[in-house]
Amino acid sequence: MIFATSIVSYILLQNFNGVNGDPQVPCFFIFGDSLADNGNNNPLPTLAKANYRPYGIDFPGGTPTGRFSNGRTSVDILGQLLGFEDFIPPFATERGDVILKGVNYASGAAGIRDESGQQLGARISLDGQLNNHHVTILRINIILRNTVSAQDHLKKCLYYVGIGSNDYLNNYFVPRLYPTSRIYTPEQYAGILIKQYQDQILRLYNYGARKVALIGLGQIGCIPYAISSIGTNNGSLCVDKVNQAVQLFNQKLVSLVDQLNSNFSDAKFIYVNSFGIGSGDPTSVGFTVLNASCCPSNNIGQCIPFGTPCEKRELYVFWDSIHPTEAVNVFTATRSYTAFLPSDTYPIDINQLAQLKL
Repeated sequence: MIFATSIVSYILLQNFNGVNGDPQVPCFFIFGDSLADNGNNNPLPTLAKANYRPYGIDFPGGTPTGRFSNGRTSVDILGQLLGFEDFIPPFATERGDVILKGVNYASGAAGIRDESGQQLGARISLDGQLNNHHVTILRINIILRNTVSAQDHLKKCLYYVGIGSNDYLNNYFVPRLYPTSRIYTPEQYAGILIKQYQDQILRLYNYGARKVALIGLGQIGCIPYAISSIGTNNGSLCVDKVNQAVQLFNQKLVSLVDQLNSNFSDAKFIYVNSFGIGSGDPTSVGFTVLNASCCPSNNIGQCIPFGTPCEKRELYVFWDSIHPTEAVNVFTATRSYTAFLPSDTYPIDINQLAQLKL
C-alpha cells in the first residue's frame, strides 16, 4: 500500500478536532461495514464488535467506542475535513435533533448480501441500514414539521456508502460455509453483487440522496487475515485471486456510477478508488511494518481483548489483522476528500461533491 500524500497532512490531522465555521454540507450519512462502524454493533450478539481495549487507545479520551481501529476511522476524518465539530453519531444510540447533522449506520461484518458475515453473528446488512435510514427520515420529517423541508434538507447532505468486502472475505472466499463460489464465477458474482447494489443505491436515491460517494473495495487480498486464512501462491505477497475478484466488482462499480449520473441529472454519484489509493510502497511515506498487526489478533482477525498493542502505531499499516491504523485512515480519507492523483476519485472528489449546487 501507499498513501502518497505528504507527511505534513498526517501531522496536521493527527490531533484535528474540528474547524471553525459551518460544515460544507448540513449533514453526513454513512453506510458501510467495520471500516466505518462506530458503535452500531456494540449491542448486537456478534463476534464482530470492537468495544473493548485495546481498540480506541488513540481515540479522544482513550476509550473503546466500537470503532475497529486504534483511533479514528476514515469517515471520522472525512467528517472533520467536511467541517463537522463532532463525530457523526451511530444509529444505535442517537436520537433527537442531532440526527439533522447525520447518522452513521455502518455495521461490522455487514455486506451487500444479507447472509454475508452471518457466521460471526448479528450484523446490519445494507438493506437493514437502509431500513434504519428510513426511520431517520421519518424522524427528520417530524423535527422539521413537513416532508418538503425534510427533502430539501436531505438533498444537500453527503452520503457515503462503503460496503462489499464482507461479500468476499465473509462469503465468497469461505467455501466451507457459503456456496456462492461453487455457484458463480468471480465475474458472475461481481455482476450479481452490482445488480443488488444498484437496487439499494436507487432506494437511497428515492429516499432523497443526491450527493453520493460510492467507495470501491480495497486490496483485501493483502490484509494479514486474508493471507493467513486463504493463503497465497506463486510467492505472491497477497492473495491474488481475492484482489482480482474485487477488481471485477470495482470495474462494474465505475460503470454503475456512469449509469447513475446519466440517468439522474438532479444528483451526482462518485467513485472512490480505494484499490488504487492502497497500491504502491508504504515505506515511501514512513510506514515500516507492512504485513503484521499492531495488536495481538485472534482467529477472526480482531484484537485479542486487553492485549498489549505495539508502541509506535504510526509506523504500522494494520491495527488488527483486518483493519488499518488511524495513520492509514488519515491518508485514505485525505486522498478521498482531495484527490492526490486523477485516478483517486471519479469523476470528482468528495470535496468537490460536497460543494456542488444541485
